[in-house]
Amino acid sequence: MRTLQKKMAKYDVPQQTQRLGVYPFFRAIESEQDTEVIISGKKVLMFGSNSYLGLTNHPRIKEAAIAAIQKYGSGCAGSRFLNGTLDIHIELEDKLAKYVGKDGALVYSTGFQVNIGVISAVTGREDYIILDELDHASIIEGRRLSFSNALKYKHNDMASLEKALKTCVPDKIKLIVIDGIFSMEGDIVKLPEIVELAKKYDASIMVDDAHSLGVIGVNGSGTASHFGLTDDVDLIMGTFSKSLASIGGFIASDKDTINFIKHNSRSLIFSASITPAATAAASTALDIIIEEPERIEKLWKNTIYALDNFKLMGFDVGHTETPIIPLYVRDNLKTFKITKTLLDDGVFVNPVVSPAVSSDASLIRFSLMATHTMEQIDIALEKIQKHAKKLQIIP
Repeated sequence: MRTLQKKMAKYDVPQQTQRLGVYPFFRAIESEQDTEVIISGKKVLMFGSNSYLGLTNHPRIKEAAIAAIQKYGSGCAGSRFLNGTLDIHIELEDKLAKYVGKDGALVYSTGFQVNIGVISAVTGREDYIILDELDHASIIEGRRLSFSNALKYKHNDMASLEKALKTCVPDKIKLIVIDGIFSMEGDIVKLPEIVELAKKYDASIMVDDAHSLGVIGVNGSGTASHFGLTDDVDLIMGTFSKSLASIGGFIASDKDTINFIKHNSRSLIFSASITPAATAAASTALDIIIEEPERIEKLWKNTIYALDNFKLMGFDVGHTETPIIPLYVRDNLKTFKITKTLLDDGVFVNPVVSPAVSSDASLIRFSLMATHTMEQIDIALEKIQKHAKKLQIIP
């Protein structure tokens, strides 16, 4: 056995939870992504999806994806830079730029590729990338690929951010990269305070709106819109795999910045372009979001109802104020156990354990969709309360 294989053979972390019968990952779903899914032939209520507006099985979106395949085929067989740009890519970019209030936008194959490609490209060796400690993994990877100086500040702590900014050489680029809504904790970034500090220290701001699009802002157009600060945010990133019911991502900014990224972002230039079906699906989803604002209203009605009830039950929900509701367990094994018992009882939730977080910050992530009914939410609430009490997670 070679050295590499020896190392691989020693890795047995998943096997440990498998032996305990509580392994919670790669659970195969046998149906469309909806409020109810089929797992192992059984119906399960889905409270672990990022389809916040419940559009993944919308008939118009399916029809648009099918029509795109019929016209353009199943793939583009190249990168956006060379032979892989379609007219519908450009149409979608124009719609997205208008939606988030920027001059231009650029579409990538995934949201992850946006962050690693943009963050690694826009700053140089003597510049600075400044991150919130709870930023998404794709932001962290983008920073790792950059030659810039990296600084990190405590989560949503403006004193910590200012301390980081003070250490920067004044005439160098300082890019603050933040999640709009933090993907596990569910809280919203303190964008107004960050804008004030950015102006004070001549810094630029990039907001990752992966979990904000379709959720906050005018017509769900994101965090900057939510605070009325679109002109003060330099780059807005978003994904299609959440509210936009597809897969892919985009960056939006002024025309000069988009032009630079187009010709310098390696994850764009050297990756195959987003498929015709995914492009058409995202474009149609965006149309529906704008045409049907009642979806966002229903999402928030569901969110407030569930959040209020979890608090009444005695759950620690942290600082969330969005459809992402963390139910803190603060014990890895208990987190695995409640995830398993809930699935057995017909409720799908996601466990978040170390090393993603420290063991004393482990949680189950409960996320809502606009298409959840009150009856479905009530069933989930009752079952979560029952199993949490058995495991002494709540009183």
